[in-house]
Amino acid sequence: MPNNPKSNTCDEIIFSSFFKTHIKALRNFLFYKFGDTQKAEDAAQEAFLKLWQNCSSVPLEKAKSYLYTIANNNSLNEIAHQKVVLRYEQNFSGLDKTNENPEYILEEKQFQSKLLKAIEKLNEKQRTAFLMHRIDGKKYSEIALELNISVKAVEKRIHLALLSLRKEIDL
Repeated sequence: MPNNPKSNTCDEIIFSSFFKTHIKALRNFLFYKFGDTQKAEDAAQEAFLKLWQNCSSVPLEKAKSYLYTIANNNSLNEIAHQKVVLRYEQNFSGLDKTNENPEYILEEKQFQSKLLKAIEKLNEKQRTAFLMHRIDGKKYSEIALELNISVKAVEKRIHLALLSLRKEIDL
């Protein structure tokens, strides 16, 4: 085979065996870099694709090193790209807030004010159950345990609170 100018990396059977031997380790290596199984899988496939495309210039002895170099470079490029995207989002996310219609901002503040006043007008039992559910994110069963009442009683208190809020805010 030394006289054969074509590297044995291009042999489909050898490449397939090489793939089966190294795909899991390469995928894990990339998973540790990305923290995302799908991105790791995609990057591993890309690295093997580039190895296959350049198989004639990569001897089998150096294929593993080539593969990891390609995968590492691709992961670094992806991470750098994500940093650019994140920086862009951070720099330009504030523009949307300041470009909102002033009338909309005023209406939103008025609505929040109305809502707070309406919540203040609820009786204590309704307000407590409502806020525990909506603000604390507690389930009806958790509220029932804390307040030492039945789940049906919690349902009724929250239902009555919602009816009262709708009535108060729609005025």
